[in-house]
Amino acid sequence: MQHAAVSSNHIVDNMSEDAFSPSALGTKEHWDTVYSRELKTFQEYGDEGEIWFGEGSMTRVVRWLNAQKAPLTTSIVDIGTGNGMLLVELAKSGYSNLLGIDYCADAIALARNICDKEGVSPSVTLQVADFLGSFCPSEQFDIALDKGTFDAVSLDPSGSEEKRKQYLQSLCRSLKPNGIFIITSCNWTKKELLEQFGNEFEVLDELPTPAFTFGGHSGRSVTALVFRRTCS
Repeated sequence: MQHAAVSSNHIVDNMSEDAFSPSALGTKEHWDTVYSRELKTFQEYGDEGEIWFGEGSMTRVVRWLNAQKAPLTTSIVDIGTGNGMLLVELAKSGYSNLLGIDYCADAIALARNICDKEGVSPSVTLQVADFLGSFCPSEQFDIALDKGTFDAVSLDPSGSEEKRKQYLQSLCRSLKPNGIFIITSCNWTKKELLEQFGNEFEVLDELPTPAFTFGGHSGRSVTALVFRRTCS
């Protein structure tokens, strides 16, 4: 739930919502194994591990926030922070009120080690928490970031439809009124994300991602949208 997932990409034009097949990519057990391995690799070789969707996905988010002249004290939560590299980039850009959560303890341990290595730990708080369950912030955030976590929720074999509802409820609890939600997905098109979040959020912007054309259809392998919270 708190991690980037890789699934089949969608063609943007003339596309209806697909029913995602259950996958190990939607289970905590899978990600516990992944981050246990990546933590060990970092401890032995100093390798930070994979950056989901590539470095460009982080650059797009940081560039957008900078363009909006968001105050550097803006409260930001990274949902499913994994190795925490997005938080590292934000901290290096001057943002100082950053929280990363993940339901894998080894992911948080890895992120903490990387933040220490990069010298950004004073700006970053890390917490083992399940966004759909144990996460209960004392204050709401200005901005929430998701880079693949909603994708993983959508593949959960234990009931993805209900988990998506829980995700939305938690998101509304976590964000201030008019708060910003920036999501990067390889499983959902813009149209589908609007269907998932449109009742409680409105689209502010679409971040540029690589496009392709195949068989007469235009599409994107990654979708990145900026939403504003409208739910009460």
